[in-house]
Amino acid sequence: MMNKLRYKLSRFMQGRYGVDNLSRFLSAVLLVYILVSMFLHFRYSSAVSLVLLFLIYFRTFSRNIRKRYEENQKFLRFRDRFTSFFRNFRSDWAQRREYHIYKCPNCSQRIRIPRGKGRIMVRCPRCGNEFEKRS
Repeated sequence: MMNKLRYKLSRFMQGRYGVDNLSRFLSAVLLVYILVSMFLHFRYSSAVSLVLLFLIYFRTFSRNIRKRYEENQKFLRFRDRFTSFFRNFRSDWAQRREYHIYKCPNCSQRIRIPRGKGRIMVRCPRCGNEFEKRS
């Protein structure tokens, strides 16, 4: 009985997009939203929940694989930009005792300068621009 149901489900999902990172993220957002709305009683909480649920199922059962793939790639680029900000901040914070980290005013390359050298001329390794900074 269960094997027959599993077979029918796998046949139904053939040619459909399925679950990806964006769908998992939307599911987590939906779960958090439902839990928060249980305690705070938002006015249109059920409508918002239904819209999110519809969006998750729409993406999962969609046959337009290329379009869903592009949406997921946009989400992953946005997520990586967001998380890289915090990764860079954590790295800068760990090195702040021994180094100053500056950005080149010309090309925005991050440059690490040792502390305690006084005012020095810094040369950007990417574009060759020189600028003066205090170390």
